[in-house]
Amino acid sequence: MGYLAEESEFAYMSPRAPECVAFAFLTPVKSSAHRRLVDAPASLLRRTHEYIRWLTHRPPRFELHAGELALLVRHASMRDWPAEKREHLSRNFFIESLAWLVRSGLVRKLAAEVKAGKKPKRAIRKTPRRRPRSIPGR
Repeated sequence: MGYLAEESEFAYMSPRAPECVAFAFLTPVKSSAHRRLVDAPASLLRRTHEYIRWLTHRPPRFELHAGELALLVRHASMRDWPAEKREHLSRNFFIESLAWLVRSGLVRKLAAEVKAGKKPKRAIRKTPRRRPRSIPGR
């Protein structure tokens, strides 16, 4: 969550800087985790996007940009907001956005998905095993 001051890096969102922005991202784009969690038709991010859009009854609504770094995005331009209300309205924006992300369970589900997708690491021994010495007379 934060403020977008420069439009050029996020042209795919059609921003009108300055903007309040809330987004989720998963890197690297097009990795196996990205394909599983974003690109698949019933993926976690697609289901979350549908659920949050269902919850959101007024603009700005969350958008899904599956091929981009900021893939689940909600943004609102502050250009038309009165200067004296920008702090208050931006707080409301961030609180609402965070509430929908929490209600969707995205953080909890994403952590579980990432954990499930990790392959266990093999233990690597730093020192070679020693053969047991034979004890004379035994």
